[in-house]
Amino acid sequence: MKSICVFCGSSDSVSPDYLAAARQTGRTLAERGLRLIFGGGKTGLMGAVADGALEANGEVIGVIIPSMNTSALAHTGLTRMDVVPGMHERKARMHELSDGYIALPGGFGTFDELFETITWAQVGAHEKPIGLLNVKNYYAPLLAAIDHAVSEGFIFEEHRAALCCDSDPGKLLDAMANHHHPHEAVKRWMRQD
Repeated sequence: MKSICVFCGSSDSVSPDYLAAARQTGRTLAERGLRLIFGGGKTGLMGAVADGALEANGEVIGVIIPSMNTSALAHTGLTRMDVVPGMHERKARMHELSDGYIALPGGFGTFDELFETITWAQVGAHEKPIGLLNVKNYYAPLLAAIDHAVSEGFIFEEHRAALCCDSDPGKLLDAMANHHHPHEAVKRWMRQD
């Protein structure tokens, strides 16, 4: 892995623990020589993860849409900022630039990006590792819902097992480095009969 895309919230009205974890994630990526790809914002966890990487002399690429590319929202001082026409192009560009994906705590946008990335892996569109940084057990309810979907037969166990999860960014990256894409599960999911 050379580039990690981080999906995360942009709200400033969150626990300082989330902001600290985002900053540490950015710092850890930079210390490991991994390029950060993110949504280009300067607020909330988005700004904190970028700041952490920049403080550790990391390479940071933001991908943003014109309506968000404002002085109030866009992060300045990045290695590069890509401005793309719309949200679909934004996600596609972030996917194109990344070798793996981490979801930090966030809201609808983070969930959307996370689930699209998981779905693309499920159907074989990519084989890149996906991780959840489970700060303050934020993702416990979501993981419980996913586990329920597995038990009800909607998700293959192999696809669930491929989703890495840890509260420590270093340990999460270690797990992602050992990722094994569930090829056989993809074949079963995409069966032609």
